[in-house]
Amino acid sequence: MGQFAHDFDRRGFLRAAAAGTVAIGAATLAGAVPAAAQTPAPDAPPDGASLSIPKDAIGIQLYSVRDKVYQLGFRVVFEELSRMGFEEVEFAGYTQDPSILGRQITVQEIRTLLDDNGLRAIGSHIGIGSFRSNLQHELDNAQVLGMPNIGTPNAPSDTPTVAGYQAAAEEFNRWGAAASARGLKLYQHNHSGEFAFAKDQPAVRLYDVFLQNTDPAHVYLEMDVYWAFVGQFRYPGFDPAAYVRNHPYRYPLFHMKDGKSAPNVGDGYDMTEFGAGDMPYQRFIHAIGPFGNHHGIWEQDTAPDTQPNPPGSLGAAQRSYAALADLLS
Repeated sequence: MGQFAHDFDRRGFLRAAAAGTVAIGAATLAGAVPAAAQTPAPDAPPDGASLSIPKDAIGIQLYSVRDKVYQLGFRVVFEELSRMGFEEVEFAGYTQDPSILGRQITVQEIRTLLDDNGLRAIGSHIGIGSFRSNLQHELDNAQVLGMPNIGTPNAPSDTPTVAGYQAAAEEFNRWGAAASARGLKLYQHNHSGEFAFAKDQPAVRLYDVFLQNTDPAHVYLEMDVYWAFVGQFRYPGFDPAAYVRNHPYRYPLFHMKDGKSAPNVGDGYDMTEFGAGDMPYQRFIHAIGPFGNHHGIWEQDTAPDTQPNPPGSLGAAQRSYAALADLLS
């Protein structure tokens, strides 16, 4: 589906206020690193270097199987994901069909199910409005679940100007400091819009404004690789891998999402199961360099629509896990 439909569906799933999409780019802003964002990427790591995305910690964003989480519940879904080989999960809400238990499941019960199935919570997508109104409660939930990271899938600001993104960076710095005080890392997940250029300064990419003005000790980024390449198609002039290569420790998480090249459509790609597309993942995982420890998380927004159904989204998860494991071998 398109980016804006994706944002709408995720907002509904999270039941949280969202921020609109905005953009990033390859122009400089008082010390931003657009040149680094355009640095040519190597085709292979240095001799003897290992990949910085471990294959023994492959995760899944539960939004990919949101239909099964709701219909079958966390217990059944966790059992299936563990059987497939997934090690980590990233949440997109903490609810299931209340009729499964006769009430809504609690966060502590979800933690027990994670432990019972040998799964680790690696992060959670929270609507940006919940950070504004309920930050400490969200940090409480993260600590109950044992996750080291907590983030938002929303753009930093719905005002695509330099000033709008500078103000958003200040807000994220406050939230990040609060998360750090609880032993957590706060992160922002990109779509393609963050790579656009500022409306008031067309030579400045909004992503660079956010990167430059957020405190690296408290604010981190989750690169959705699919949307980063869509951003490159829509707003040329940067290399997604170069951002990671030049700031390796700011990217604890990746969304490993695949797409088929479709240059005649607006995004330049059609989303698909991992391994069924042609995004340059082999080049990307080598080009980011051997430094840092980036957790690879599979996501496919369209997985519930996978045919045949069944197996639907769980079938897409199993096939995508196998393809991702093969890539990282």
